[in-house]
Amino acid sequence: MKHNPFLPGDLQPIQHLQQALRVNHAGEYGAVRIYQGQMAVLKDQSSQALVAEMLQQEQRHLDIFNNQLKENHVRPTFFQPLWHIAGYGLGVITAALGPKAAMACTVAVEEVIDQHYQEQLAELSEERQDLKNIIEECRQDECHHRDIALENKAQQAPAYPMIKFVVTRATKFAIWISKRI
Repeated sequence: MKHNPFLPGDLQPIQHLQQALRVNHAGEYGAVRIYQGQMAVLKDQSSQALVAEMLQQEQRHLDIFNNQLKENHVRPTFFQPLWHIAGYGLGVITAALGPKAAMACTVAVEEVIDQHYQEQLAELSEERQDLKNIIEECRQDECHHRDIALENKAQQAPAYPMIKFVVTRATKFAIWISKRI
């Protein structure tokens, strides 16, 4: 008798792959919408240039995960319409508080995403090295975005601890729910 390495409730490898692709697509979609919202509000050229660069990279990530969804026959999260509105709204609100608050949003989101991607890299099997390479490349870009935000005085934003707390919790919730539905 062969021992089944899975316990009741454990995800099978295909389910784990579907979940990873769905949540990564949702996250990149949300990031694009956040930066689009910030671009609509930020007026100074240096802030717009920073956000435009990050938006371009997030759009590239989204394109990659759009392709991954299609190639692996995985549907996007049911909540994509909500992330469309919520992401843009988060971008608008944080940018309305000023460039430092917009950068504070970036720090909070990217710290959560870095941790999330690291967990995925540890969980994915070596058989999916192609996906692991994609995730690692995206993770490095996300860490770079966090570093850019810190260099641009994110921590000096008004109410930085509150912004970071709220955005961190919202990002973790979005990951949790996008994994499931």
